Order: sequence, then structure tokens, then C-alpha cells
Amino acid sequence: MTAVAARGEHREPRDASDRFAYALTRLLRFFADVFFARRYGHRAVILETVAAVPGMVGGTLRHLGSLRRLEGDRGRIRLLLDEAENERMHLMVFMQIARPTAFERLLVLLAQGVFYNAFFALYLLSPRTAHRLVGYFEEEAVFSYTEYLEGVDSGVHENVPAPEVAIAYWKLAPDARLREVILAVREDEAGHRDVNHGLADDPA
Repeated sequence: MTAVAARGEHREPRDASDRFAYALTRLLRFFADVFFARRYGHRAVILETVAAVPGMVGGTLRHLGSLRRLEGDRGRIRLLLDEAENERMHLMVFMQIARPTAFERLLVLLAQGVFYNAFFALYLLSPRTAHRLVGYFEEEAVFSYTEYLEGVDSGVHENVPAPEVAIAYWKLAPDARLREVILAVREDEAGHRDVNHGLADDPA
């Protein structure tokens, strides 16, 4: 099995914009691996606070653009805002599974402040690059949740009961556990991956 196959579906960079997005993604992945190691629940809490930013930024800027141009947006505003809400719900779920420390809460404030402004600027400059970046982020998210799932299946991470918020949001069985939650989140992330790579291919 190749490294790419092991990581899941991957969009090969095609030009300088794609290569920039992929290189930045791999750099940020390196720092996340160093900081969190195998603490996947805590990793999810921090990263989902960042993951909920792009959809809101993209949706807001497309909304304003639609107003300026006096024309529709082919449903993309709603698509991106729904993505932001979905990522926010991931955070609400993992807040119940891995209680963040005071330091991690501070890290959330810093990471979100920096990332929001940086992504806002990137989206203004190049929506295509911004969406490709998110597509690569989501590829890494799918890989991380796959690793998390493997840890649950091997007994490294306890397969705790699913929080009530997760059961209600994904309509899981009343006796659902962490494994079912991870599967649901991973499926969401795979969908976001495909949506953002698609928007990068057709950013208009």
C-alpha cells in the first residue's frame, strides 16, 4: 500500500498555488503531530475550532460579493455556512469527550485569531488557493480520524459512550460509543474535502 493510499483520497498538486497549499498543510500537520502526539481528542478540540473558520469566512465573503454584484451564488454561500456549522458541532462533541486544559483554551484563542485573519486575507487574494488549502486540511483530518479510530479499535483509546449531543446531531443509536462518533465525523470531513477541492477547481 502506498503512503498516499494509506492516508486516503489525495488530490495531487497541479500548480504553484496547489503546491503552496499542500506545503503549508504539511507544515501545520508537523506542528500538530509534535504538540499533540497521539492525544487525538485534544487535537480534535483545537483543530475543530480552526476548521470551523474557513466556511464562515468563505460564506461571508461570497455573501458580500453576491450583494455587490446583485446576482446569485449557485447555493455556495449556504454550502459553506453549513460546513462551518458542521465543524462547530464537531467541536461541541469533542468538548464532551476530551476536556481541554486552561492552556489549550488559550491556544484556541491564539490559533483562531491568527488563522481567521490569515485565511480572510488569503480568500480575498485567491479563493481558489483558499479552498485548495481547506481541501488539504480535510485530507489530513480524514487521516487523523482514521488513526484515532484505529486507536479505539486496538484499545489504545477507551471506547467511551457517545455524548448526548453527538447522538442527537447524527441520530446515532442511544447506546452509540466513541467509535460511531469518529466514523460520523470522518465522513463529514471527507465530504468537506471533496467540496473544497471541487470549489478550488471551479472557484467562480
